[in-house]
Amino acid sequence: MNHESFMHAALEQARFGLVAGEVPIGAVVVIGGDIVARAFNQPISAVDPTAHAEVVALRAAAKAVGNYRLVGATVYVTVEPCMMCVGALSHARVAAVVYGAPEPRMGSLVSTLQGLASSGLHHRFEVIAGVLEAECRDLIQEFFRARR
Repeated sequence: MNHESFMHAALEQARFGLVAGEVPIGAVVVIGGDIVARAFNQPISAVDPTAHAEVVALRAAAKAVGNYRLVGATVYVTVEPCMMCVGALSHARVAAVVYGAPEPRMGSLVSTLQGLASSGLHHRFEVIAGVLEAECRDLIQEFFRARR
């Protein structure tokens, strides 16, 4: 599978979030070419401010592989991660993060902060931006338009 195929899987998760009334962000964790975890944003339903798609996916992937360190993993997420998620991705020791749309207000890889430039991070990962960007952006914009 390629980046677009895995991002389609993340978009499917984001759509599940949309149906659940959550901000529609989805994530999948890929190790060795296989999806080992899938998740969508769920801070509202889980009553958990840390239940971002990336964090939920990292938790599921760690359980699936039996290790909190996800060395060699690539995380696909529909929207640029926030600083909390950048920290979690670093702690998990992922190899790469692939995201779709930039997040101009909270994005912490390139948009508002360059989180990986922080001297406090002990692990850095590759970043690939803009995979299926239009589809990812359209989904999140559709959600916020409907709420206004």
